[in-house]
Amino acid sequence: MTEWHMIIDPVLCENCNNCVLAVKDEYVGNDFPGYTAPHPDQGQGVIRIGRVVRGSGSQIDTAYLPQLCNHCADAPCQRYAPDVVRRREDGIVIIDPERARGRRDLVDSCPYGAIVWNEAEQLPQQWIFDAHLLDQGWKEPRIQTVCPTEAITCVRTTPAAMAARVQAEGLEVLKPELQTKPRVYYRNLYRVRDCFVAGSVAVVIGTGTECCAGATVTLEGGATVQSVTTDHFGDFKFDGLPTGSGPYRLTVIHPDFGTVESDVGRLESSLSLGEILLQNT
Repeated sequence: MTEWHMIIDPVLCENCNNCVLAVKDEYVGNDFPGYTAPHPDQGQGVIRIGRVVRGSGSQIDTAYLPQLCNHCADAPCQRYAPDVVRRREDGIVIIDPERARGRRDLVDSCPYGAIVWNEAEQLPQQWIFDAHLLDQGWKEPRIQTVCPTEAITCVRTTPAAMAARVQAEGLEVLKPELQTKPRVYYRNLYRVRDCFVAGSVAVVIGTGTECCAGATVTLEGGATVQSVTTDHFGDFKFDGLPTGSGPYRLTVIHPDFGTVESDVGRLESSLSLGEILLQNT
């Protein structure tokens, strides 16, 4: 038996909101009996894009995290209201638009915040994986077709094949501790969850400084030992470091300009070290 799964890559998401607009266009003012009632044109939608900014100064990055119904295999909403929520053979979870009427309590049953309340219709609603379009023969949900960076990929495959892909590609889910078995996976989730240590190496020449390319920078702490080479601007970055990890020791070595060492404390957030100076001896 095959089921629908989704893979989202925050590195590729540019916050264009095409997916959000496509859902608005598809569901606002449109009734799909058996699938969902019309969605409201105002208020929180069933797809939201989170924004995470890391770092400071000139070394900042921003990542965007699309979030929506996870279509969990062990869906908390279905456990909470089995007479209202059903899970199809293809894995898609549907909140019945008739049986759910007036059930505002269902909103709080989702620990991911993926169910929203439609005041006009008096209905809890979520993104239905465009099930009505898939049942008409569409090859993938509409939000995939409008994503210009291919940050969203939907696949229909067996649970075993998907489990193998998750393992091979290092895919992750949100809030794994809940054990709801989500079928929305994320690639490169470190961009919104973990910390980085970054800096820029320069060399003192006369009364000025110049960018130092080709320096070897090593970060050591506990079992972590990583090395990178500075680019043409002298910049370096260590990413995917768990929050709360450390302390670390940073070493910068250049064959012509010597060595500099410094201590880096525990990481409670991403750290931009600024300019690190080597001497032109």
